[in-house]
Amino acid sequence: MKDPRQVILKPVVSEKSYALLESNQYTFIVHPTASKPEIGDAVQSIFDVKVLKVNTLNRPGKKVRNRRTGKTGSRSATKRAIVTLAAGDSIDLFEN
Repeated sequence: MKDPRQVILKPVVSEKSYALLESNQYTFIVHPTASKPEIGDAVQSIFDVKVLKVNTLNRPGKKVRNRRTGKTGSRSATKRAIVTLAAGDSIDLFEN
């Protein structure tokens, strides 16, 4: 898994992720088997910024129930990465 576009899947758009932008932290959904060094290298190569720190968290999928039939299922589990950038660096993707 060397391609950076396979490591970083998509950005997280939520109130909490936008609140973290003030402290120069960006949140991404990443591949479940990606390691912290892989995530940091991928963000640096895609967005041309300097990464200081990478924190990861695994979020289990929630149980969901269909109202009409009563059948249960589950949402898929995701892995998220909170990436801290160096002072002066920013990602323009979130600024719009």
